[in-house]
Amino acid sequence: MAVLVGLNQVYMRGELSVTSGPAEGTVLEVKEEPGLGVTIDAMICNGRLEVDDQIMVAGRNGVIGTRVRALLLPKPLDEIRDPRDKFSNAKSVDAAAGIKIAAAGLEDAIAGSSLYGVKDASSRKAIKERILSEVEEVRVKKDLSGVVVKSDALGSLEALTTSLEASKIPVRLADVGDVSRRDVVEAKAVRVKDQYLGVVLAFGVKLLPDAEEEIALSKIPVFQGDVLYHVLEEYSRWVEAQRIAGAKAEMDLLIRPGKIKLLKGFVFRRSDPAIVGVEVLDGIIKPKYPLINSSGKRIGQVVRIQDQGKDVGEAGAGKQVAVSIDKPMVGRQINEGDLLYVDVPVQHSRVLSSKFRDYLSPGELALLNEMATVTTSSATSPVGEQ
Repeated sequence: MAVLVGLNQVYMRGELSVTSGPAEGTVLEVKEEPGLGVTIDAMICNGRLEVDDQIMVAGRNGVIGTRVRALLLPKPLDEIRDPRDKFSNAKSVDAAAGIKIAAAGLEDAIAGSSLYGVKDASSRKAIKERILSEVEEVRVKKDLSGVVVKSDALGSLEALTTSLEASKIPVRLADVGDVSRRDVVEAKAVRVKDQYLGVVLAFGVKLLPDAEEEIALSKIPVFQGDVLYHVLEEYSRWVEAQRIAGAKAEMDLLIRPGKIKLLKGFVFRRSDPAIVGVEVLDGIIKPKYPLINSSGKRIGQVVRIQDQGKDVGEAGAGKQVAVSIDKPMVGRQINEGDLLYVDVPVQHSRVLSSKFRDYLSPGELALLNEMATVTTSSATSPVGEQ
């Protein structure tokens, strides 16, 4: 640290110089102090600030102009944000210094905003435009599908939007302040077009009562926290879980590939329906799945699957289960040791190979290729239409 400070003093001497003009600084925190009302903790990085000086800072509803009522410095060995703060009054402060400023109308001041001292009325317009320009660079309001972002300070808001931009996540609204009903309604409008973007990301802020009511009604997801990357990680995990759940729901409507082997010595019933023990070699089998043999001839349909005497909804690779199959007779259409395949319709196979390729196991992908070499029956119909 000492080396870094020394290098800064040597190579950045020009940038580190200060002037004696009106104060310039940054609002670090907005907080209420007993007996003082709402105050701001600021870092004065240039110029001089005196009691009764006029200052301008960014507010949630525009630029705030007010006069300094008191300048408060922490007593020796006290931190400026220590909850036991005991301050001493100062008439003026020169850069660079941390200072607590008591003034009227600071309730809506924005942490992270620039602070400017105003010495004459002629500079008010230019300072106001400068502050608004700085805030508008960070704030976002676009008519597009994107997430809603709320933060407690301009710096954290910029960090959030930058991180989202790097992840190619569009932002519809980004602003400072607690989450309001308007923010939830914005997210609700986005959800109609994109369920993954219709959310609110809230860093270091609270939910206003009207927002909580709207969230309870609309079920809009809100990702809230005091650690920035935790908010982003929680949102990313939610999106991934939603995508997987959505893909699984769609895949459940399709017939997936499967390959089974009839185990020798495990024929429980020869016909009406045939009940046999099988091993799932690859893929998956479910009730109502149609089965074909290695020549592509339709054998029948899976009626039930039992594992250790209990009905199950599916059986995956490596499982040994009992299945009942309508139509075939053991010893005629099927025999112990036979290999049977799930008869996947061509349309289902194409959708699985393209849209859901990333959700299939390596075994299922290999089976789709293997099925291409098997002569399928001409009657390939969806589940339940046998």
